[in-house]
Amino acid sequence: GVDLDARRISRRDPDGRSGEMDYDRLILSVGSVNKLLPIPGVAEHARGFRGMPEALFLRDHITRQIEMSGTAKDPRERTARRTFVVVGAGYTGTEVAAHGVLFTDSLARKNSTLRDAPRPRWMLLDIAPRVLPELDKRLSRTADRVLRKRGVEVRTRTTVKEATADGVLLDDGDFIDTRSLIWCVGVRPDPLVEQIGLPTERGRLRVDQYLAVPGYPDVVACGDAAAVPDLTRPGQFTPMTAQHAQRQGKIAGHNVLASLGRGTAKPYKHHDLGFTVDLGGVQAAADPLHIPLSGPVANAVTRGYHLMAMPGNRVRVAADWLLDAVLPRQAVQLGLIPPWAVPLDTESPEVAQTARVGGG
Repeated sequence: GVDLDARRISRRDPDGRSGEMDYDRLILSVGSVNKLLPIPGVAEHARGFRGMPEALFLRDHITRQIEMSGTAKDPRERTARRTFVVVGAGYTGTEVAAHGVLFTDSLARKNSTLRDAPRPRWMLLDIAPRVLPELDKRLSRTADRVLRKRGVEVRTRTTVKEATADGVLLDDGDFIDTRSLIWCVGVRPDPLVEQIGLPTERGRLRVDQYLAVPGYPDVVACGDAAAVPDLTRPGQFTPMTAQHAQRQGKIAGHNVLASLGRGTAKPYKHHDLGFTVDLGGVQAAADPLHIPLSGPVANAVTRGYHLMAMPGNRVRVAADWLLDAVLPRQAVQLGLIPPWAVPLDTESPEVAQTARVGGG
Protein backbone atom coordinates (compact mmCIF):
# COMPACT_ATOMS: atom_id res chain seq x y z
CA GLY A 1 0.00 0.00 0.00
CA VAL A 2 0.95 3.65 -0.40
CA ASP A 3 0.05 6.63 1.84
CA LEU A 4 0.98 9.63 -0.29
CA ASP A 5 0.12 12.22 2.34
CA ALA A 6 2.22 10.54 5.03
CA ARG A 7 4.92 9.65 2.47
CA ARG A 8 4.95 6.05 3.65
CA ILE A 9 4.60 2.65 2.00
CA SER A 10 3.53 -0.66 3.48
CA ARG A 11 5.25 -3.75 2.11
CA ARG A 12 5.57 -7.52 2.35
CA ASP A 13 8.89 -9.19 1.55
CA PRO A 14 9.39 -12.57 -0.20
CA ASP A 15 9.41 -14.33 3.18
CA GLY A 16 5.93 -12.97 3.98
CA ARG A 17 7.04 -10.45 6.61
CA SER A 18 5.19 -7.12 6.62
CA GLY A 19 6.53 -3.68 7.40
CA GLU A 20 6.42 0.03 6.62
CA MET A 21 8.93 2.46 5.21
CA ASP A 22 9.06 6.23 4.80
CA TYR A 23 10.31 7.70 1.53
CA ASP A 24 11.80 10.92 0.21
CA ARG A 25 11.07 10.10 -3.43
CA LEU A 26 8.81 7.35 -4.73
CA ILE A 27 8.92 5.68 -8.15
CA LEU A 28 5.75 3.70 -8.82
CA SER A 29 6.67 1.00 -11.33
CA VAL A 30 4.46 -1.86 -10.13
CA GLY A 31 3.66 -2.95 -13.68
CA SER A 32 0.64 -5.01 -14.65
CA VAL A 33 -1.22 -8.25 -14.00
CA ASN A 34 -3.20 -10.66 -16.17
CA LYS A 35 -6.45 -9.34 -17.59
CA LEU A 36 -9.38 -11.72 -17.38
CA LEU A 37 -12.73 -11.44 -19.11
CA PRO A 38 -15.97 -12.50 -17.35
CA ILE A 39 -15.90 -15.96 -18.93
CA PRO A 40 -16.89 -18.97 -16.78
CA GLY A 41 -14.05 -21.35 -16.02
CA VAL A 42 -11.15 -19.32 -17.41
CA ALA A 43 -9.63 -18.45 -14.04
CA GLU A 44 -9.75 -22.12 -13.00
CA HIS A 45 -8.61 -23.83 -16.19
CA ALA A 46 -6.51 -21.39 -18.24
CA ARG A 47 -2.80 -20.68 -17.94
CA GLY A 48 -1.05 -17.38 -18.55
CA PHE A 49 2.24 -16.56 -20.21
CA ARG A 50 3.56 -13.37 -18.61
CA GLY A 51 6.57 -14.26 -16.50
CA MET A 52 9.23 -16.90 -15.99
CA PRO A 53 7.19 -19.06 -13.56
CA GLU A 54 4.34 -19.36 -16.08
CA ALA A 55 6.78 -19.98 -18.94
CA LEU A 56 8.56 -22.77 -17.05
CA PHE A 57 5.26 -24.36 -16.09
CA LEU A 58 3.84 -24.14 -19.62
CA ARG A 59 6.91 -25.76 -21.17
CA ASP A 60 6.62 -28.66 -18.72
CA HIS A 61 2.85 -28.83 -19.25
CA ILE A 62 3.17 -29.06 -23.03
CA THR A 63 5.83 -31.77 -22.75
CA ARG A 64 3.67 -33.67 -20.27
CA GLN A 65 0.57 -33.51 -22.47
CA ILE A 66 2.42 -34.92 -25.48
CA GLU A 67 3.79 -37.77 -23.36
CA MET A 68 0.38 -38.51 -21.82
CA SER A 69 -1.21 -38.48 -25.26
CA GLY A 70 1.11 -41.28 -26.24
CA THR A 71 0.03 -43.46 -23.31
CA ALA A 72 -3.71 -42.67 -23.24
CA LYS A 73 -6.03 -45.51 -24.30
CA ASP A 74 -9.10 -43.38 -25.05
CA PRO A 75 -8.83 -41.87 -28.58
CA ARG A 76 -10.68 -38.73 -27.49
CA GLU A 77 -8.28 -38.17 -24.62
CA ARG A 78 -5.30 -38.74 -26.92
CA THR A 79 -6.60 -36.02 -29.23
CA ALA A 80 -7.44 -33.63 -26.40
CA ARG A 81 -3.96 -33.84 -24.93
CA ARG A 82 -2.46 -33.01 -28.32
CA THR A 83 -4.71 -29.96 -28.77
CA PHE A 84 -3.56 -26.52 -27.62
CA VAL A 85 -5.81 -23.44 -27.66
CA VAL A 86 -4.28 -19.96 -27.43
CA VAL A 87 -6.63 -17.05 -26.76
CA GLY A 88 -5.37 -13.65 -27.84
CA ALA A 89 -3.62 -12.98 -31.16
CA GLY A 90 -1.53 -10.05 -30.00
CA TYR A 91 2.24 -10.14 -29.54
CA THR A 92 2.28 -12.83 -26.86
CA GLY A 93 -0.37 -15.16 -28.26
CA THR A 94 1.01 -15.04 -31.78
CA GLU A 95 4.54 -15.86 -30.63
CA VAL A 96 3.33 -18.62 -28.27
CA ALA A 97 1.41 -20.32 -31.10
CA ALA A 98 4.25 -19.87 -33.61
CA HIS A 99 6.89 -21.33 -31.30
CA GLY A 100 4.54 -23.84 -29.67
CA VAL A 101 3.67 -25.70 -32.86
CA LEU A 102 7.37 -26.15 -33.65
CA PHE A 103 8.00 -27.44 -30.12
CA THR A 104 5.16 -29.98 -30.11
CA ASP A 105 6.07 -31.23 -33.60
CA SER A 106 9.58 -31.90 -32.29
CA LEU A 107 8.24 -33.68 -29.20
CA ALA A 108 5.85 -35.81 -31.23
CA ARG A 109 8.59 -36.91 -33.65
CA LYS A 110 10.66 -38.20 -30.73
CA ASN A 111 7.74 -40.14 -29.24
CA SER A 112 7.55 -43.56 -30.87
CA THR A 113 3.91 -44.02 -29.83
CA LEU A 114 2.87 -40.88 -31.75
CA ARG A 115 4.72 -41.30 -35.02
CA ASP A 116 1.61 -42.57 -36.79
CA ALA A 117 -0.75 -40.19 -34.99
CA PRO A 118 -1.98 -36.87 -36.43
CA ARG A 119 0.14 -33.79 -35.71
CA PRO A 120 -0.51 -31.89 -32.49
CA ARG A 121 -3.23 -29.32 -33.08
CA TRP A 122 -2.81 -25.62 -32.32
CA MET A 123 -5.56 -23.01 -32.44
CA LEU A 124 -5.18 -19.23 -32.13
CA LEU A 125 -8.34 -17.31 -31.28
CA ASP A 126 -9.08 -13.60 -31.15
CA ILE A 127 -12.20 -11.48 -31.23
CA ALA A 128 -10.36 -9.04 -33.50
CA PRO A 129 -10.65 -9.33 -37.30
CA ARG A 130 -6.97 -10.22 -37.81
CA VAL A 131 -3.80 -11.45 -36.14
CA LEU A 132 -1.72 -8.70 -34.47
CA PRO A 133 -4.58 -6.19 -34.75
CA GLU A 134 -2.53 -3.42 -33.12
CA LEU A 135 0.20 -3.56 -35.78
CA ASP A 136 0.51 -2.66 -39.45
CA LYS A 137 -1.55 -4.89 -41.72
CA ARG A 138 1.56 -6.02 -43.60
CA LEU A 139 3.06 -7.46 -40.40
CA SER A 140 -0.29 -9.03 -39.62
CA ARG A 141 -0.44 -10.74 -43.02
CA THR A 142 3.12 -12.06 -42.63
CA ALA A 143 2.39 -13.56 -39.22
CA ASP A 144 -0.92 -15.02 -40.41
CA ARG A 145 0.76 -16.64 -43.41
CA VAL A 146 3.54 -18.22 -41.29
CA LEU A 147 1.06 -19.55 -38.71
CA ARG A 148 -1.27 -21.11 -41.27
CA LYS A 149 1.63 -22.64 -43.20
CA ARG A 150 2.73 -24.38 -40.00
CA GLY A 151 -0.76 -25.74 -39.48
CA VAL A 152 -2.01 -23.38 -36.79
CA GLU A 153 -5.78 -22.88 -37.02
CA VAL A 154 -6.28 -19.12 -36.87
CA ARG A 155 -9.83 -18.14 -35.94
CA THR A 156 -10.56 -14.43 -35.86
CA ARG A 157 -13.79 -12.86 -34.58
CA THR A 158 -13.96 -15.85 -32.23
CA THR A 159 -13.46 -16.22 -28.50
CA VAL A 160 -14.11 -18.57 -25.60
CA LYS A 161 -17.61 -18.73 -24.14
CA GLU A 162 -16.81 -21.21 -21.35
CA ALA A 163 -13.80 -23.21 -20.17
CA THR A 164 -13.98 -26.60 -18.47
CA ALA A 165 -11.53 -29.26 -17.36
CA ASP A 166 -12.25 -31.17 -20.58
CA GLY A 167 -12.12 -28.35 -23.12
CA VAL A 168 -13.44 -24.99 -24.23
CA LEU A 169 -16.76 -23.90 -25.69
CA LEU A 170 -16.37 -21.24 -28.35
CA ASP A 171 -18.87 -18.47 -28.99
CA ASP A 172 -19.74 -20.04 -32.36
CA GLY A 173 -20.97 -23.18 -30.55
CA ASP A 174 -17.94 -25.35 -31.34
CA PHE A 175 -16.55 -27.37 -28.41
CA ILE A 176 -12.81 -28.12 -28.50
CA ASP A 177 -11.52 -31.04 -26.46
CA THR A 178 -8.28 -29.84 -24.87
CA ARG A 179 -6.29 -29.88 -21.65
CA SER A 180 -4.36 -26.74 -22.62
CA LEU A 181 -6.02 -23.32 -22.64
CA ILE A 182 -3.33 -20.63 -22.87
CA TRP A 183 -4.56 -17.15 -21.95
CA CYS A 184 -2.76 -14.31 -23.75
CA VAL A 185 -5.59 -11.76 -23.86
CA GLY A 186 -3.58 -8.94 -22.34
CA VAL A 187 -2.78 -7.14 -19.13
CA ARG A 188 -4.15 -4.46 -16.85
CA PRO A 189 -2.36 -2.21 -14.34
CA ASP A 190 -1.53 -3.64 -10.93
CA PRO A 191 -4.50 -3.25 -8.52
CA LEU A 192 -2.29 -1.11 -6.28
CA VAL A 193 -2.93 1.78 -8.70
CA GLU A 194 -6.65 1.75 -7.94
CA GLN A 195 -5.98 1.58 -4.20
CA ILE A 196 -4.02 4.83 -4.29
CA GLY A 197 -7.20 6.70 -5.19
CA LEU A 198 -5.74 9.22 -7.68
CA PRO A 199 -7.08 9.99 -11.19
CA THR A 200 -6.52 7.18 -13.68
CA GLU A 201 -6.84 6.59 -17.40
CA ARG A 202 -8.13 3.08 -18.20
CA GLY A 203 -6.80 1.95 -14.84
CA ARG A 204 -3.38 3.56 -15.29
CA LEU A 205 -2.20 6.35 -13.00
CA ARG A 206 -2.27 9.73 -14.74
CA VAL A 207 1.10 11.46 -14.92
CA ASP A 208 2.47 14.44 -16.84
CA GLN A 209 5.10 14.39 -19.56
CA TYR A 210 7.82 14.34 -16.88
CA LEU A 211 6.25 11.18 -15.33
CA ALA A 212 5.33 13.20 -12.24
CA VAL A 213 2.06 12.50 -10.40
CA PRO A 214 -0.01 15.73 -10.32
CA GLY A 215 -0.16 17.20 -6.82
CA TYR A 216 2.68 15.03 -5.53
CA PRO A 217 6.04 16.35 -6.80
CA ASP A 218 7.94 13.68 -4.85
CA VAL A 219 6.22 10.83 -6.74
CA VAL A 220 6.84 9.65 -10.30
CA ALA A 221 5.27 6.69 -12.09
CA CYS A 222 6.28 4.77 -15.19
CA GLY A 223 5.72 1.55 -17.10
CA ASP A 224 2.41 -0.29 -17.35
CA ALA A 225 1.12 1.36 -14.17
CA ALA A 226 1.31 4.87 -15.63
CA ALA A 227 -0.69 6.63 -18.34
CA VAL A 228 2.19 8.56 -19.88
CA PRO A 229 1.24 11.16 -22.52
CA ASP A 230 2.60 10.25 -25.95
CA LEU A 231 4.18 13.48 -27.14
CA THR A 232 4.57 12.05 -30.64
CA ARG A 233 0.80 11.43 -30.86
CA PRO A 234 -1.03 14.27 -29.06
CA GLY A 235 -4.03 13.14 -27.06
CA GLN A 236 -2.85 9.53 -26.76
CA PHE A 237 -0.86 7.58 -24.18
CA THR A 238 2.16 5.34 -24.63
CA PRO A 239 1.31 1.63 -25.05
CA MET A 240 1.84 -0.89 -22.26
CA THR A 241 5.02 -2.45 -23.64
CA ALA A 242 8.37 -3.36 -22.13
CA GLN A 243 10.13 -1.08 -24.60
CA HIS A 244 8.34 2.01 -23.28
CA ALA A 245 8.70 0.87 -19.66
CA GLN A 246 12.47 0.44 -20.03
CA ARG A 247 12.92 3.90 -21.55
CA GLN A 248 10.57 5.53 -19.05
CA GLY A 249 12.56 3.96 -16.21
CA LYS A 250 15.66 5.83 -17.34
CA ILE A 251 13.75 9.12 -17.52
CA ALA A 252 12.23 8.47 -14.09
CA GLY A 253 15.68 7.96 -12.57
CA HIS A 254 17.01 11.09 -14.29
CA ASN A 255 14.07 13.19 -13.10
CA VAL A 256 14.39 11.96 -9.51
CA LEU A 257 17.99 13.16 -9.56
CA ALA A 258 16.81 16.46 -11.03
CA SER A 259 14.34 16.88 -8.16
CA LEU A 260 17.31 16.54 -5.80
CA GLY A 261 19.24 19.27 -7.57
CA ARG A 262 21.27 17.24 -10.08
CA GLY A 263 20.41 18.22 -13.64
CA THR A 264 17.16 19.32 -15.26
CA ALA A 265 14.01 17.26 -15.62
CA LYS A 266 13.35 15.77 -19.08
CA PRO A 267 10.00 14.96 -20.70
CA TYR A 268 9.44 11.43 -21.98
CA LYS A 269 9.32 11.38 -25.76
CA HIS A 270 10.02 8.40 -27.98
CA HIS A 271 9.38 8.14 -31.70
CA ASP A 272 8.15 4.76 -32.87
CA LEU A 273 10.85 3.13 -35.00
CA GLY A 274 8.93 -0.03 -35.82
CA PHE A 275 7.97 -3.39 -34.36
CA THR A 276 9.36 -6.92 -34.37
CA VAL A 277 7.58 -10.25 -33.89
CA ASP A 278 9.59 -13.47 -33.45
CA LEU A 279 7.75 -16.33 -35.16
CA GLY A 280 10.25 -19.08 -34.35
CA GLY A 281 12.72 -20.92 -36.56
CA VAL A 282 14.05 -18.44 -39.12
CA GLN A 283 10.72 -16.66 -39.46
CA ALA A 284 9.80 -13.23 -38.12
CA ALA A 285 7.87 -10.11 -39.05
CA ALA A 286 9.45 -6.70 -38.60
CA ASP A 287 9.25 -3.14 -39.88
CA PRO A 288 12.42 -1.34 -38.74
CA LEU A 289 12.14 2.33 -39.68
CA HIS A 290 8.73 1.27 -41.08
CA ILE A 291 10.31 -0.89 -43.81
CA PRO A 292 8.30 -4.16 -43.88
CA LEU A 293 10.46 -7.29 -43.66
CA SER A 294 9.74 -10.99 -43.32
CA GLY A 295 11.60 -14.31 -43.25
CA PRO A 296 15.28 -14.71 -42.24
CA VAL A 297 16.08 -11.02 -42.73
CA ALA A 298 13.29 -10.00 -40.34
CA ASN A 299 14.46 -12.72 -37.94
CA ALA A 300 17.99 -11.29 -37.91
CA VAL A 301 16.62 -7.82 -37.22
CA THR A 302 14.35 -9.15 -34.46
CA ARG A 303 17.06 -11.14 -32.70
CA GLY A 304 19.52 -8.28 -33.04
CA TYR A 305 17.06 -5.84 -31.50
CA HIS A 306 16.25 -8.17 -28.62
CA LEU A 307 19.94 -8.79 -28.01
CA MET A 308 20.77 -5.09 -27.88
CA ALA A 309 17.81 -4.44 -25.54
CA MET A 310 19.22 -6.82 -22.93
CA PRO A 311 21.04 -5.16 -20.00
CA GLY A 312 23.72 -7.86 -19.94
CA ASN A 313 24.65 -11.48 -20.75
CA ARG A 314 24.50 -10.74 -24.47
CA VAL A 315 27.30 -13.14 -25.39
CA ARG A 316 25.73 -15.97 -23.39
CA VAL A 317 22.31 -15.40 -24.94
CA ALA A 318 23.73 -15.20 -28.46
CA ALA A 319 25.61 -18.46 -27.86
CA ASP A 320 22.39 -20.11 -26.63
CA TRP A 321 20.55 -18.97 -29.76
CA LEU A 322 23.32 -20.36 -31.96
CA LEU A 323 23.24 -23.72 -30.18
CA ASP A 324 19.45 -23.85 -30.38
CA ALA A 325 19.68 -23.26 -34.13
CA VAL A 326 21.99 -26.23 -34.79
CA LEU A 327 21.03 -28.71 -32.05
CA PRO A 328 17.72 -30.59 -31.63
CA ARG A 329 15.22 -29.36 -29.06
CA GLN A 330 15.40 -30.88 -25.60
CA ALA A 331 12.37 -33.02 -24.79
CA VAL A 332 12.80 -32.75 -21.02
CA GLN A 333 10.16 -32.21 -18.36
CA LEU A 334 11.74 -30.63 -15.28
CA GLY A 335 8.69 -30.38 -13.00
CA LEU A 336 9.97 -27.25 -11.26
CA ILE A 337 6.65 -25.37 -11.09
CA PRO A 338 3.47 -27.15 -9.93
CA PRO A 339 0.09 -26.01 -11.35
CA TRP A 340 -1.12 -24.40 -8.12
CA ALA A 341 1.99 -22.16 -8.01
CA VAL A 342 0.99 -20.28 -11.19
CA PRO A 343 -2.74 -19.51 -11.05
CA LEU A 344 -4.16 -17.10 -13.62
CA ASP A 345 -4.08 -14.36 -11.01
CA THR A 346 -5.41 -10.85 -11.64
CA GLU A 347 -4.32 -9.42 -8.31
CA SER A 348 -0.55 -9.92 -8.21
CA PRO A 349 2.48 -9.88 -10.52
CA GLU A 350 3.93 -13.00 -12.12
CA VAL A 351 5.60 -14.42 -9.00
CA ALA A 352 5.24 -18.13 -8.33
CA GLN A 353 3.31 -18.94 -5.16
CA THR A 354 5.36 -20.88 -2.63
CA ALA A 355 2.43 -22.33 -0.67
CA ARG A 356 -1.04 -23.49 -1.53
CA VAL A 357 -3.82 -21.02 -0.93
CA GLY A 358 -6.81 -22.53 0.81
CA GLY A 359 -5.34 -26.04 0.94
CA GLY A 360 -6.61 -28.93 -1.15
